[in-house]
Amino acid sequence: MFISGMMAKNLVTIHQDARISEARALMQDNHIRHLPVVDDAGGLVGILTDRDMRDAMPSMLLEKKSYIDTLTMVLKHRVSEIMSKNPQTIPVYYTIEDTLVVIQKKKVGALPVVDDTGKLIGILSTRDLLGSLINVMGIGDPGTLLCILAEDKQGQMKKIIDIITEEKISFGSVLVARSWVKGKKAFFPYLLTNNVMNVKKKLLEKGYELIDPLQWYMKQTTQEEGR
Repeated sequence: MFISGMMAKNLVTIHQDARISEARALMQDNHIRHLPVVDDAGGLVGILTDRDMRDAMPSMLLEKKSYIDTLTMVLKHRVSEIMSKNPQTIPVYYTIEDTLVVIQKKKVGALPVVDDTGKLIGILSTRDLLGSLINVMGIGDPGTLLCILAEDKQGQMKKIIDIITEEKISFGSVLVARSWVKGKKAFFPYLLTNNVMNVKKKLLEKGYELIDPLQWYMKQTTQEEGR
């Protein structure tokens, strides 16, 4: 799925020379955490995040008068002074998968989307991405997520799907990931039922290993950090 269908297109932006007070009001009024910053030509020059804003605010430990005086002074400064410069952007032809990789590597909460000319045409937040993933994976509906460890060889997914469909169970989605166990992969079918006792029994009888998805994630994370 391409991000063009999930990004926010009705952009709220602010000029780099605007006051911090204006940016603060825009973010509060529009309930946004990431505000693209533009120049006179409308080109993207930065992004103002809720973290940037918090870092610029005076300490709550100040006495009331000192706090108010400092806040008044801070709000008069320019957005360009506290924005995150040279923000990471993504092209409009990126997919969900491409975007997930960028977010994981860059540790950002939102990505401005640009066209072939570099013009800002949208913004995609982790919240937008999460909503799209929930829709794509079908996990918005009640169901059960299984984690099945199987040998990494051709035809395994078909065998697993056949076992599950024999029980007249519908799928929300199926994901496949590499496992810390050499020669194996982890299969994650999201089943649109909570009655999975019989299918679990059949999978075990066929020699598949079932583990708790959270345990798999914790184990996988430990193995990745150890590399």
